[in-house]
Amino acid sequence: MKNSAIAATYGDRAASISSNKVLRNTYMLLSMTLLFSGLTAGVAMVLNLPHPGLLLTLGGYFGLLFLTTRYRDSALGLAFVFALTGFMGYTLGPILNSYLALANGGQIVMTAMVSTGAIFIGLSAFTLVTRKDFSFMGGFLMVGILVAFLAGLGAIFFEMPMLSLAVSSMFVLLMSGLILYQTSSLIHGGETNYIMATVTLYVSIFNLFTSMLHLLGFMGGDE
Repeated sequence: MKNSAIAATYGDRAASISSNKVLRNTYMLLSMTLLFSGLTAGVAMVLNLPHPGLLLTLGGYFGLLFLTTRYRDSALGLAFVFALTGFMGYTLGPILNSYLALANGGQIVMTAMVSTGAIFIGLSAFTLVTRKDFSFMGGFLMVGILVAFLAGLGAIFFEMPMLSLAVSSMFVLLMSGLILYQTSSLIHGGETNYIMATVTLYVSIFNLFTSMLHLLGFMGGDE
């Protein structure tokens, strides 16, 4: 019995050390990808590059996501993470330029940025402090994101601005839930690959930010 208790204690400690290492690597890589994404967005803005369009954006995103997932256990996976986040930063540049061209565009962008940062930090801190397990949200989030994605495509193709607004509201809630879910998964050992964890958190932040831009732009009467 004593040996079993000792073994269990060491097992728990090893699992805790492993989770902390993945968590630390995730936040380090996330910070670097956000900076790199911001850099590519800035370059796209300065050069006034055009948006690649919906089809190229989806193709680039899912293609690079597939490659990242395929090589997630190798150093090549890191290269594809930066390729993915850099590409998404480039697609963000023209969007930001369109908002900054508005009368109160600077305020909209800054408010969206601060709100996104506050939501991410607040939800992450809550999960890290309480160590609450949000694994039960996995199925709901998967279905919700799929429904919101398809609804978003419908809003674009059929030019339905109110549906697009509803989709943005859905994504704010879903991405907030995804941050809780992924952070909880890192803490409790459900996610052991920091590359995939980084991608999930980056996508959550990116979609949260763009959704906030859309909502704030609408409330500001500029859309």
